[in-house]
Amino acid sequence: MALCGVADTGSHSMDKSITLPPDEIFRNLENAKRFAIDIGGSLTKLAYYSTVQHKVAKVRSFDHSAKETDGDPLYEISVQEEITARLHFIKFENAYIETCLDFIKDHLVNTETKVIKATGGGAHKFKDLIEKKLKLKVDKEDEMTCLIKGCNFVLKNIPHEAFVYAKHADSEFRFQHTHPDIFPYLLINIGSGVSIVKVEAEDKFERIGGSSIGGGTFWGLGALLTKTKRFDELLQLASKGQHTNVDMLVKDIYGGAYGSLGLTGDLIASSFGKSATTDKEFSKEDMAKSLLHMISNDIGQLACLYAKLHNLTRVYFGGFFIRGHPVTMHTITYSINFFTKCVWFVLPTCFFVLDPNQYSWGENYAGSSGLMSVSPELNPIQRARSGTFDMLEMDRLERQLVNLPLLQDATSYIPDTVDLTEDALAREYWLYCFEEALDGVVKRAIASQKDQPEAVERAEKFRQKYRHKLQTLRHQPFAYGSLTVRSLLDTREHCLNEFNFPDPYSKIKQKENDMALKYYLKVVKSVEELSWEQRQFNLVKGLLAGNVFDWGAKAWCSVCNSGPALNDVTNSELQILTERIAAMDPVIHAALKEDRLALVQNGSSSPCLDLSRLDKVLATVVRERGTDLVIIEGMGRAIHTNYYAMLSCESLKLAVIKNSWLADRLGGKIFSVVFKYEVPSKAQGQH
Repeated sequence: MALCGVADTGSHSMDKSITLPPDEIFRNLENAKRFAIDIGGSLTKLAYYSTVQHKVAKVRSFDHSAKETDGDPLYEISVQEEITARLHFIKFENAYIETCLDFIKDHLVNTETKVIKATGGGAHKFKDLIEKKLKLKVDKEDEMTCLIKGCNFVLKNIPHEAFVYAKHADSEFRFQHTHPDIFPYLLINIGSGVSIVKVEAEDKFERIGGSSIGGGTFWGLGALLTKTKRFDELLQLASKGQHTNVDMLVKDIYGGAYGSLGLTGDLIASSFGKSATTDKEFSKEDMAKSLLHMISNDIGQLACLYAKLHNLTRVYFGGFFIRGHPVTMHTITYSINFFTKCVWFVLPTCFFVLDPNQYSWGENYAGSSGLMSVSPELNPIQRARSGTFDMLEMDRLERQLVNLPLLQDATSYIPDTVDLTEDALAREYWLYCFEEALDGVVKRAIASQKDQPEAVERAEKFRQKYRHKLQTLRHQPFAYGSLTVRSLLDTREHCLNEFNFPDPYSKIKQKENDMALKYYLKVVKSVEELSWEQRQFNLVKGLLAGNVFDWGAKAWCSVCNSGPALNDVTNSELQILTERIAAMDPVIHAALKEDRLALVQNGSSSPCLDLSRLDKVLATVVRERGTDLVIIEGMGRAIHTNYYAMLSCESLKLAVIKNSWLADRLGGKIFSVVFKYEVPSKAQGQH
């Protein structure tokens, strides 16, 4: 991947000769429509809304009015251009603002606005520079209002952007899923200083406190103590330091713990206390670590005191003093755990004002840089980029996604069966599996577009990008949120789409759907000759057999994917299939005409299924029709996800285990059958 070069000059400005690659940092800038910028005392955060042109696989039914021959396909497949909306978030140090503005000016082409929305103290400081460079009028917005709206938007809409951090746990990061019940909460926003805000409703919030001791304090005092001017370099020093060489501990005063007050011997009694009594030089690393502890402990104690004062149990920390900085998060965590046991999360600043009730959004894993670590041992190339730029991309989804109304408890629902950030053995196995399968996916992608000469080159770029993502996840399992089989599949789909492979299985599905249709009447006739009990047994066997073969067998489900997901049927394919079936089967024809059979998209383009993010139309149909049985079929949707999902109606989860490692872990053999029938917990029954 292309990297951004930085020259560490005395003035700490970016070398003008360095060219920033538009495909890596300011992607889709030529299609940018709206801009927003937040300039703090240390860091600049830029957001822009752009349109993205990408390819989608479309199917269109042939005219079957004329007599058909055996070789006629059911439908034709074409690849078409489609335009969708994307949000880009970029963070960089203020030292690079002029060069970044120059780059934006040189590549800005199609913007529809003459205004850039701005927040932060730096928006006034750099107002003239921005207007001169970009020829856009700076329009100041209320910073706190934007901050709260952004936080509400993230908490309600973007999974895995809020998390708990625990340095010594099996999984350092525990991510929060989205749910509608987010209020009230306390927001601790750590920028140059600290603001403490109580948020009670969408438009009801109050700044109840703050502190002048924040990220700017750490940077400023750190620069004086260590002569290190770069923020991330200062954090790297802190990660290597030993604060006990500088701080005075309780045991340094009392010779051990102070039991009657409940103070352990290793507790800091005085930050930098030893520097006044010890006649020696202290290392930069030790001083940086002591400083980080001092400021983080102060912030943590303030947060706990305000949370107790206002009886709030959910505390969120935001700001780029925290984002991607495990050392900082660990010290704040330690402070929080010492003073109280209140629940707390960390989330990034989001300042783009959006209407979360109009659209749903999803992170574009192919374009986001992920949650980077400043640890010098992990991914030094990525760490170098993270020290200068961080990128987050979110795509506007075609449909609004909501919870399945039949979830027994939407707030505690977790779609994934195994969190690979916690299960190291499973993580290593699945990362190996996806890497081993990469050659096959590349071949399938090329075969789906064999008439396009450049497909080979694009497929190779896909291979490199996805392999790089897998390697990143080996070192940092938490880089993109909770690591699961679902997220690995989603990331692969995003990378395929990035290089214009919208549906690598389209030709295979076309062939198998054609074949299945030819045998439809014969199969139906054989089923009608069976008794009721035999029919049910045959139905289940047919579902499971289709799950083993897994090419086109899902064509008979009434809920289908909105977009391509491996070889699963899509909505457009199912519409054509059902139309043809209805033409030859009077039962299906009548069911469609009387609206007893409905074809509904699920809003997903993943082989797995998150029941908290389903198409709103599907949720409405489920609610209005009083659905009393949910059938979830396939390894992706009944094993990797939703195996433990509890519904308020009866449910049937069934799949064939086609993976020997997973079969062994579940206590069975390869091709073992999972047939899990459950009734609501209030009835206390399960089969």
